[in-house]
Order: sequence, then C-alpha cells, then structure tokens
Amino acid sequence: MTPADFAQTISGTATTPRVLLVWDAPNMDMGLGGILGGRPTAAHRPRFDALGRWLLDRTAAISAGAPDPVEPEATVFTNIVPGSAEVVRPWVDALRNVGFAVFAKPKLTDDSDVDADMLDHIELRRHTTGLAGLVVASADGQAFREPLLEIAADGVPVTVIGFREHASWAVSTPEIEFVDLEDIPSVFREPLPRISLDSLPDDGAWLTPFRPLSALLK
Repeated sequence: MTPADFAQTISGTATTPRVLLVWDAPNMDMGLGGILGGRPTAAHRPRFDALGRWLLDRTAAISAGAPDPVEPEATVFTNIVPGSAEVVRPWVDALRNVGFAVFAKPKLTDDSDVDADMLDHIELRRHTTGLAGLVVASADGQAFREPLLEIAADGVPVTVIGFREHASWAVSTPEIEFVDLEDIPSVFREPLPRISLDSLPDDGAWLTPFRPLSALLK
C-alpha cells in the first residue's frame, strides 16, 4: 500500500478491503526476551521484510477467492520511552522503508500502552474499508481474545502470530489460526534457543528467569 493509499484509508475515503496485520511491538519484544533470557541480538531480531512477504502471500491467497480486490496493510504499534527517540528512530525508519505503517505513542505511565490503540485501529478498518482478513501479532494477546472471536464469527479469517510457549489460548481456540513466529520463513536468521517442557533433553535443561529477582523490590 502506498503512502497515498494509507492516507486515504486513514481519512475514511478508501474502500478496498484490507488484510490487516497489527504488530504489538512491546508485547512481542517481551515474549521474545522471555525466550532468549535477555535482549535479542541481530540474529534473533525479527526480519520485517520476511514478515511482509508472508503477508503478501496471505493476501494473494485470500484475494484469489474474493469477489473484489483485496490489499494488505501492515502496521506496527509501539511505545517510545522518553529519551529513547534517537535509539528507536533507525528501527522505525527501517519499518517504514519496508512498507509498514508505525503508530508510536510515548510511554509516560504504566497505563500508556498501545492495546487500546490497536483495538481502535482494528475496529476502524472493520467498519470503513472492511476486513478481508486479520492478523494480530502478540506474544500473549489475551486482550484481543474476545474482539478476535467476534470478528471470526463474522466470517473473517483471523490469525494470531506469537510464540507457542505464551499463547496457549490461541493455540487451543479453533476459531483462530495460530502461527508461531519462528515458522514464518526467514523471519529469524538463526533458530531461537527454545526449550519446551514437552520436549526436554534427557539430562534436563535450565529455564532462565523472565526477569531479575530484584524486580520484586520495585
């Protein structure tokens, strides 16, 4: 989708149905950090060009069976901690160069997350251009469960992208397709160091803490 097309969509003048991808950056970062036991290196940061190609393929498949043209729309929602703009800007610019729209919101309080903004955006598309498909990327995504089930009940294909360790609700919900992020081709340069309780090595494995013990003092 071109910048002009996106501007038309925001203004409500576009009419082409969308296969909408909504990426919950804070939540996906937290889920990935939990798997890695720390901040990801370049080898374990998601490649959004690969994600974009996956969305294009998904849109083409949906469009082939649709009576009218369908377009993809890729969006990333993120918080910006005060003072971090210079660090985050290259990542935001890279996303925009790939073709993703970015909604950035200051992280001023614990309550200033982007969940409500993502849900509002989904509802905007649902009631303006219309949804030919919906993909939500969120490591746990519990805040999306009821809205996604409601959209799926309308006959819209709904997909959740996440990590199987953290999204058991999506894995076990038949109305929703679950896709593990690592199963998308070329999203990671190297395999994630994942340890599953269902497939432990015979000699056992260490499971690293999700956060430092000192966090209990905060």
